[in-house]
Amino acid sequence: MLSLTLLMMGVAYLFGSLSSAVLICRLYGLPDPRTAGSQNPGATNVYRIGGRVPALLVLVMDILKGTIPVYASYFMAIEPVYLGLIAIAACLGHIFPLYFGFIGGKAVATAFGAMLPIGLDLAGLLVLSWIVTVFLVGYSSLGAIVAVSLAPIFTWLIKPLYTVPVAMLSLLIILRHKQNITRLLQGTESKIWDKGKIKE
Repeated sequence: MLSLTLLMMGVAYLFGSLSSAVLICRLYGLPDPRTAGSQNPGATNVYRIGGRVPALLVLVMDILKGTIPVYASYFMAIEPVYLGLIAIAACLGHIFPLYFGFIGGKAVATAFGAMLPIGLDLAGLLVLSWIVTVFLVGYSSLGAIVAVSLAPIFTWLIKPLYTVPVAMLSLLIILRHKQNITRLLQGTESKIWDKGKIKE
């Protein structure tokens, strides 16, 4: 089981390393998201520099990067705590992509995708948390932080067995948003609809 877990962690990292934002921007002839806008290769930045359709494609691809390896591992009967490690590996691939100079995004969508196999009820609660937060304050980053912070609580209420893996994943995403948290506290964070802002 250990060898299978390590194998799936490697597969998850390689899946995560596929930078959807860079690939979609190249397909649509848009600026490289690593050097344009907020310089974060994620769906929010692609939305700012390219609009809704490219951003939606990036979002879907980033979600699948987390869902596919975790779901496959689940069907291989890998234990929940190891599923958490596989999910983290997928997110680390997004954050430090092997194929794109180890310059990646925040891995929010990939983490969401990794949690998706737990159930649509969890997914719905996470999306609702993000939407409500963004509607109230306008900050995509704060929406992500709030959603992943609530994820372990939601998981404990829905499928307690997966609480620890989800908590591990949530901690990684919160740590990845350290700069965003600083800017939120300073009042300098960009809102999701602010075109041309340089920080995300």
